[in-house]
Amino acid sequence: MIEKRWIHYPPFTPEQEQVAQRLAESLKVSPSLATLLVQRGILDFDQSRDFFRPEIRHLHDPFLMADMEQAVERLIKAIESNEKILVYGDYDVDGTTSVALFYGFLKRIYPNLDYYIPDRYEEGYGVSWQGVDWAEANGYTLIVTLDCGVKSIDKVTVALEKGIDFIICDHHRPGDELPPAVAVLDPKREDCLYPYKELTGCGVGFKLLQAFCIKQGLNPEMLYDYLDLLVVSIASDIVPITGENRVLAYYGLQRLNAQPRTGIRALIQISGISGALDITNVVFGLGPRINAAGRIKHAKEAVRLLLSEIEEEAMEFAEEINKHNSERRNFDSSITEQALFMIENDEWFSNAKSTVLYKEDWHKGVIGIVASRCIEKYHRPTIILTQSHGKAAGSARSVPGFDVYEAIEECADLLEQYGGHTFAAGLTLPLDNVEAFRMRFNEIVSSRIQPDQLVPMINVDMLLELEAITPKFYNILRQMGPFGPGNMTPVFESRNMTLVGRPVLMKEKHIKFDVKQNNSAVFTAVGFGMGHFYPDIVNGRPFSICYCLEENNFRDKKTLQLSLKDIKLH
Repeated sequence: MIEKRWIHYPPFTPEQEQVAQRLAESLKVSPSLATLLVQRGILDFDQSRDFFRPEIRHLHDPFLMADMEQAVERLIKAIESNEKILVYGDYDVDGTTSVALFYGFLKRIYPNLDYYIPDRYEEGYGVSWQGVDWAEANGYTLIVTLDCGVKSIDKVTVALEKGIDFIICDHHRPGDELPPAVAVLDPKREDCLYPYKELTGCGVGFKLLQAFCIKQGLNPEMLYDYLDLLVVSIASDIVPITGENRVLAYYGLQRLNAQPRTGIRALIQISGISGALDITNVVFGLGPRINAAGRIKHAKEAVRLLLSEIEEEAMEFAEEINKHNSERRNFDSSITEQALFMIENDEWFSNAKSTVLYKEDWHKGVIGIVASRCIEKYHRPTIILTQSHGKAAGSARSVPGFDVYEAIEECADLLEQYGGHTFAAGLTLPLDNVEAFRMRFNEIVSSRIQPDQLVPMINVDMLLELEAITPKFYNILRQMGPFGPGNMTPVFESRNMTLVGRPVLMKEKHIKFDVKQNNSAVFTAVGFGMGHFYPDIVNGRPFSICYCLEENNFRDKKTLQLSLKDIKLH
């Protein structure tokens, strides 16, 4: 088991200390809570109010986005002329929630539209030739893309010649040239002055509809009904939950917990999630199930579920998607086991700084997940390859601080195609090049990766005495959510723990014990996958812990417990 590094937030400067002190006094909160706020860039009372109480009015004017005026005008023209509109989305969670939101909203006021999701394996990512042909054959004259399209120059060009216009809603980084669409809505365009750059594809689609509502004088509350879909996209696409995303996620979670749409309610029920939903259980409970439709069968099934308004029908769709998810988990588990066996039984990997594995019969839909699982154990850049259409197709995942896309780019002469970003990428290469690629990729990684990047790390916000943890402390801490990238759940370190009673080893894998520190109250600590610490702790070896705080609700009794991230033995 690799020992993790605990990385502490840098010490405050005297100026930051003063800001934290003023904040603690003005908000009447403890110095620890004020410190957490300053770490997150919250420096005064007004910023604190906006942070703790996001409001819909904090959303930006959608017309600040480049091309928004043209997009809205073309959409209105299509509706007034009774043109056939095709809503085209990607097959992942962001894409399917985008389609459900955009199509679902527009269908309420305009009947002449349909939606299209490409097949993950037959058509691949983005706008496909098959999609353009289908639109032409069925008489569509306007396609609105969601979560894709910003690099589809050739397809958009050909579609234009066929009399089909495009409005593109995307959030990926564009290339040097934009497609010849009527409008390209993408906050990451270099010439786009929109103040917030981290929207999801679903978020960009939402902004188009928001602008449409303003222009048409429609009640915006109609659009806010769809915020439950938007928060699922924000959570599952792992975008920063800051700025505008924070406002959308805050109200989206409220909607998700108070009044989710029929399809999502069925999905929550089938997922077995109890209690209030937060970003974490959306990511791990709802996201994988929605994704599984496109991985195992076709993502259209996910859209059908999300649009469903009949209880019985929604439950049928949810059960079907849950079966796909179980199948996906079986593939994931079985392939991960095979991949770890290959690493452990090949001496070459003992000195390697990367992992590249190929097996012809691995399921293409789960290889990205398997790459992440391998990193959990070996913590090095990993590429998992399988055979697809006579080629080796793969997914790459990286470790914090290492640009895997750049390393893959250095092997371009061995590849047929590749794409992605710093931490995740996809690639295709001839089968004969797999071994040469494995060697070259490892050479590049070995020459660039720093030793500390090969060791997993935990970012610790602060040292905390257990006596500082009170119900009031936790109540304010909880209001700092929704937590996610850019505003992660605070992680605390407490040192020199005193064990109370005997620890419990659960299922030979997990550990649970009661601790206190000096004269503090006794807290229960739970560490999943930390059973290997049991012998040392039960034998009285001194230790420190890092953890997040959570509320445990057992038989209607609520208690605060420590959800362990790691244990450090002394």
